Amino acid sequence: MRQTRRGLLRTTGAALLVGGLAGCNEANSASTTTETGGSADASGSAGSTSTAESTSSTAAAEATVETAVAAEWSAMRARLFDAVALGTAGSFADGARVAQHVFARFEQSSGEWGAHEQLEETNERLYESFESNLGELRSALEAGSLDEARDAASDADQALQSAIRGRTDTRTAAAFDLQLLGTRVKNAAVVAPVDADAAVTVAERAMAAFEASEAYDAVEAADAESYGAFEGAVETVVDTAGSGDVEAAQSAADDALAAAVTGSYAVAGTPAVAGTGHLSTYQAEAFDAAALSGLGGPSTDFAHAAALTLYRARVDDAGWLYAAGETARAKAVVQAVFQHFEGARAHEALEEASEEAYTGFEDEGLSALVEAIDAGDDAGVESAISAVHESLVTGVTALGSGPEPAVLEAGYFRSRLGDARELFEAGDTAGARAVVQGLFGTFEANEADFHETLEDTSAALYETFEEEHLVGAIEALEAGNAEAADTHLTGAMDALRQFETAAGTVAHVSGAEAGFMAARGFDASGVAALGRTDRAATVVQETFAGFEAGAGGFHEALEAADEELYETFETELSEVRSAASDGGDVTAAARAFNVEAVAAMYATVGAAGGSFGEMAGSLAQNVFADFEAARVHELLEEADGGAYETFESRLGTFIESLSAETLSAFAAATLRAQFAVAGALDRAPVEASEGGSGESGGDADLQGGPNVVEGVPADADHVVKMQAVAFEPEELTVSVGDTVAFEHAAGEAHNVVAYEDELPEGAAYWASGGFESQAAAEAGWEDGKGAIQSGQSYVHTFETPGRHGYYCVPHEAAGMVGTVVVEE
Repeated sequence: MRQTRRGLLRTTGAALLVGGLAGCNEANSASTTTETGGSADASGSAGSTSTAESTSSTAAAEATVETAVAAEWSAMRARLFDAVALGTAGSFADGARVAQHVFARFEQSSGEWGAHEQLEETNERLYESFESNLGELRSALEAGSLDEARDAASDADQALQSAIRGRTDTRTAAAFDLQLLGTRVKNAAVVAPVDADAAVTVAERAMAAFEASEAYDAVEAADAESYGAFEGAVETVVDTAGSGDVEAAQSAADDALAAAVTGSYAVAGTPAVAGTGHLSTYQAEAFDAAALSGLGGPSTDFAHAAALTLYRARVDDAGWLYAAGETARAKAVVQAVFQHFEGARAHEALEEASEEAYTGFEDEGLSALVEAIDAGDDAGVESAISAVHESLVTGVTALGSGPEPAVLEAGYFRSRLGDARELFEAGDTAGARAVVQGLFGTFEANEADFHETLEDTSAALYETFEEEHLVGAIEALEAGNAEAADTHLTGAMDALRQFETAAGTVAHVSGAEAGFMAARGFDASGVAALGRTDRAATVVQETFAGFEAGAGGFHEALEAADEELYETFETELSEVRSAASDGGDVTAAARAFNVEAVAAMYATVGAAGGSFGEMAGSLAQNVFADFEAARVHELLEEADGGAYETFESRLGTFIESLSAETLSAFAAATLRAQFAVAGALDRAPVEASEGGSGESGGDADLQGGPNVVEGVPADADHVVKMQAVAFEPEELTVSVGDTVAFEHAAGEAHNVVAYEDELPEGAAYWASGGFESQAAAEAGWEDGKGAIQSGQSYVHTFETPGRHGYYCVPHEAAGMVGTVVVEE
């Protein structure tokens, strides 16, 4: 039962907007849907205006705190059409991620003057309509349904547009509409490099929306020159995009936005009002640049995740060295990992993505592993290695998106299958079998969504990998059949390589393969440490041969990305083989090769966007250049020097990296800038140091229940973090009798509700608030019961084995669902 309230809301959509602004601070004028061109005012009759509106249509209003809130809603409206534009270009997964990001940002936009609380305060039905349609936008894009996505975006946009009209005056609303239309034309520039026809469609739909909007007449009357310039620029975008001239289309889109912004100052009549909205267009442009950068290939976060995956393989090496009695070498491996991580680019990325994973990796993982090795504590070693894996999988999943974690998991599996081969070659059949059996269990548990992604990608590959080779390897190892074991281990590794190329891009495969090859270099080091130098040399020779054979496109991708690095990569790999053959220091050689392998991860990912990455950087730089010459530059500097300096600083940092972290920080700085220009900086919902939109402070009207407690109980066996719109981890494996604490970590209040049809047979129903059925839990949430707020957690002990599916009622539409797998 994973249906949202979308169906009900759409059947009563008119009712949501009829009288939709009752209780707003000001009356509402005719509400025009900017996507479809339809119009209906709050009372259901077109064209009606109040006395206040008649006055505001001729007299410009002063900027207020509500202007700043409306500008933030306007930024979110722009992102709705970002998602649709990506879907129009066929990048449905990217569009769905944009929709989910908007949902997360909205949920985190708390505080008295945050976009979330202000929309709910403006009108609860508009609030519900926006959230429901936003969830449907994501779902439609995930399903590849462009028409449904457009409908959902239009409805969500109309809800925010109605709220803006209710909280500001007619001229402000029209000015913000005009700015939004300019950003929609810019979307054509984003998709033009990917799909020319899509760019034409995006520009034409923006023009149609302009002609149907109130901004059309408003700008024609207030600034005929900007009106003409905007229309002419959009026509040029259509012509140049259609002819494949991407650069000209992007230049014309810049002109369209510039004309829209210039016209908005004339429409608004008050520079501070138009300037507040103008800043929101910079947010939109920054998100556009990030989207274009991502369309060319995986983000830098994927390279971070690939580097973290390699640490898993190295820690596993420490485990089998310890088991072989090489405690000093095992300890040295762990210490080397710790040292490398402290100076790695992935260090800060992991900490930003998941502080829990970061702490678990360093403290419960690496530090505990060193102590356990020193103490000869076998159980402690096993526990610490498990902590490393659990923490890094959490981090990789947080950093990755789509099939990325699964592709890296495949690379990790290949490394472990290589370990099994080396153990078997050394005569440790039991150890080799244990490795493969462990992989089988991990695969069945769907770690990093690997099992499901492999099966969805190719049923044939799934059967080849699991049923033919993985099971076959276990049986061959049990029987001591060396030839069959080698055949199945090799076959399983080949199947995983095929999966990597089928599920990911060449850049994805390159990240996984660079990690695999570095892991094999360290395998050679371990094998040599046990006195088997001939085998160590063979391991490296096989790795080199795999690279020369193409390695799923990695060879060519690295050479194209950085020829000098490519040559160094090959040289250092050869040095590992030479050290093994000549009795040299294989460990030192493997570490030197590791440096090049990690660099290769970042180089191939960085080059994956090709011209897209360059274009994205150019789009971002244009924001800076435009701001320097814009009227709002002076407005912001005069309003607050600190907000001005932070805005410029964070914009510069974003331009340098185009990363998710720097984009979030810039968006927060822009939000503060909007409040500053509106003369309401003291009410900004973010502090100067914040890189996000804040977290919920709780709601005294909400109630928890008998199983909602303060903090996290010390006896909890596992913790699931409830982020703004996601459970982390989304899937958790526990044992019968384990207690799980679902801890509020971010966003608004959450609840935890089991799906009745996704509980094992015989399992008692469970939900926060102590409800005995799903219907009761949903009804309870409507009454404010079963809520988990900041500083609280919901605690449940699992007694029935099987898969327990659950969700968060208010955020189900954004994909906030999870599974607890209970094992006997």
